[in-house]
Amino acid sequence: MATTSNYTCRIDTDLRSQSEALFGALGMNLGTAINVFLRKAVRVGGFPFDVNLDTPNRETVEAMLEAERISKDPKVKAYSAEEALEELKK
Repeated sequence: MATTSNYTCRIDTDLRSQSEALFGALGMNLGTAINVFLRKAVRVGGFPFDVNLDTPNRETVEAMLEAERISKDPKVKAYSAEEALEELKK
């Protein structure tokens, strides 16, 4: 049997309550859920989910800038939703 050790950390009170309710509904306590997270992190060699700033990548930024340029170009024909669908059917 593996030996265990204690680790203490501070958790926001509301977050702890919500987490305990969630993991309780899944049939485990918070300590078990934390162990599941840690085992998965060790197995995958990092966080078991994406950790990012939710910033768009370069391709998305370029597409957004292009869309903005097109929307401001007076030479570009504007379509209503119905007109756009009709054009697509052609």
